[in-house]
Amino acid sequence: MNGPTAVTLALVIIGLPTIMLTMALNRFFRFREKKLEVEAMHAAEKAAQYAARSSELEQRVRVLEQIVTDGGAQTAAQIEALRTPAALNAPAPKRTSRASERTKQ
Repeated sequence: MNGPTAVTLALVIIGLPTIMLTMALNRFFRFREKKLEVEAMHAAEKAAQYAARSSELEQRVRVLEQIVTDGGAQTAAQIEALRTPAALNAPAPKRTSRASERTKQ
């Protein structure tokens, strides 16, 4: 095996696997890069959700601090203002005193 035959054989034995390995690694790293981009996007969305939730909780704590530090007359009005509309529309339970229950018997 002399000359061109040896060179061709060397290219096939060494070059072809090297090219195939390079192509496979290239595909693997592109896939890995896309996977990391998706994970980063997911992490950013979660961070935004946590930030929104944190802001909501801070606002609620401010309201509670205000209720605690204000006078008693304002406290009841603020608590009623914070109730949901569904709770306000629901019929209130009947309150009867024990004395009126005894007279009925």
